[in-house]
Amino acid sequence: MSLQPQQHMYQKGVKHLCENGLTQVPNKYILPEPERPGILVDDGCINLPIIDFAQLQGAERPRVLASLSKACQEFGFFQLINHGIGDEVTRKMIDVSKGFFELPFEERQRYMSSDLHAPVRYGTSFNQNNDKIFCWRDFLKLTCHPLQDYSSFWPSSPLHLREAMGVYSKKTQNLYERVMEAILESLGVTNETAIFEQGNQLMMVNWYPTCPQPQLTLGLPPHSDYGLLTLLLQDQVEGLQIQHNGKWVTVKPFPNSFVVNIGDQFEVS
Repeated sequence: MSLQPQQHMYQKGVKHLCENGLTQVPNKYILPEPERPGILVDDGCINLPIIDFAQLQGAERPRVLASLSKACQEFGFFQLINHGIGDEVTRKMIDVSKGFFELPFEERQRYMSSDLHAPVRYGTSFNQNNDKIFCWRDFLKLTCHPLQDYSSFWPSSPLHLREAMGVYSKKTQNLYERVMEAILESLGVTNETAIFEQGNQLMMVNWYPTCPQPQLTLGLPPHSDYGLLTLLLQDQVEGLQIQHNGKWVTVKPFPNSFVVNIGDQFEVS
């Protein structure tokens, strides 16, 4: 097989490779040995600080704000529980996401774009236009805010995707605003309405197909999130690692919670 068809094949995504009978990781995805998961990540799991969102709404708010400030400074991450987004909202979002990735490649391909600012974008790896070594993931990225300006661009298949993603987007946008208010209050900042009025909201749905040789590759490379705040819905697979005290450690999943990540824009603002 010539180089050009191989490169074109990789651009179609990991799921497409797996659907065509892949049995071993291609060289395009194999990391140098020092960067492989078994070398990079320490054994065992870390429990992130837990912030109870419900307690932020009552008499316990001062105590929780102090815990929140400490979590942001010492970890840059925390687990948010009792956040008020119901299981049904989350389940429907997950169901339509799975439905999208299970569509025939020809349908998914309609949303592939090299435009990083496209309102909807289906792609693979981390930055497939520049990555020399590809990551073992496909993704669907949706621009969400303001919702009425973008939802009509979203995929119309599977059925109810726009509805389920729209509800989830509104719920998480509201939660983001409340969490941001709490973080800013914990820092002594109380008048930053521009953060809420002028910001953008992106939804990234990552799909990590079963890997035949997981010791050779990563779903995503070490990176930081460039936005203000990330609300990450983690499944029960222990696949999320963070850097803490100079080491990469696996985050212990906590049911019905969001992992909240302080982004680059927040750290420099």
